[in-house]
Amino acid sequence: MKSSRLTISSRTGNLEALRDFVADGASRFGFNPELAGKIALAVDEACTNIIKHAYGFATDRSIEIQLNERGDEFEIVILHDGESFNPENVATPDMKEYLSQYRRGGLGIHLMRSLMDRVEYSTTDDQRSQVRLVKTLPMKVGS
Repeated sequence: MKSSRLTISSRTGNLEALRDFVADGASRFGFNPELAGKIALAVDEACTNIIKHAYGFATDRSIEIQLNERGDEFEIVILHDGESFNPENVATPDMKEYLSQYRRGGLGIHLMRSLMDRVEYSTTDDQRSQVRLVKTLPMKVGS
């Protein structure tokens, strides 16, 4: 398994470097630019939620991102020591109702689930929160 790692401080100004790191890793793994961008967007959403909700906008905390290549799966593991979160408590939004009310925000988990093949939340042995995002390479035509 090949992997790479990046640790950022919990500042929204660091999200661009994070997106670049993830998109570059996804491209090297074999995803086309569009899919690499979608993967980076899903990771951005997860990290934005961590900054806003788990850390309450505190700028002195850290977020660790690991990119793991396993066969045809590209896995992103995001670790933090902020407030834990149970995504099962978040219902899938009714988009028609959401849009009719001109709401903003609150779609991060829905977006992550729609962009990635798997989104999993857990707690590590050292009590850090972990978000695991997985995307499988599409089958190549003719292979």
